[in-house]
Amino acid sequence: MKDLREVTPEQTKERVIEELKKIYDPELPVDIYNLGLIYDVDCWKDDVSKLNKCKITMTLTSPTCSMSETIVDLVKSIPSRMEGDLLELDVEIVFDPPWDQNKMSDEAKLAMGML
Repeated sequence: MKDLREVTPEQTKERVIEELKKIYDPELPVDIYNLGLIYDVDCWKDDVSKLNKCKITMTLTSPTCSMSETIVDLVKSIPSRMEGDLLELDVEIVFDPPWDQNKMSDEAKLAMGML
């Protein structure tokens, strides 16, 4: 059994990004990471527990996105899928800068028929 205190923040960040790539916008055939909705994933070691915490700064395709609650709930549920590697995950929704299609990866543009 691994000692979860030995999991580095960088390893946790990689795992969080893997999980983000499994979350799809229900209205689009692209995951939210490649769609460009994730602006930042910041992970660090908690001083007390010595376990990792992360903060995700993200946006939505529109402030009136009908699936916003579902998407955010899926992001917030990431720690439950990480076998204890992640003590806590905070999610901050921002609309500045606003999302636009230029934030999409080439993979996402290809999936949407834009390339």
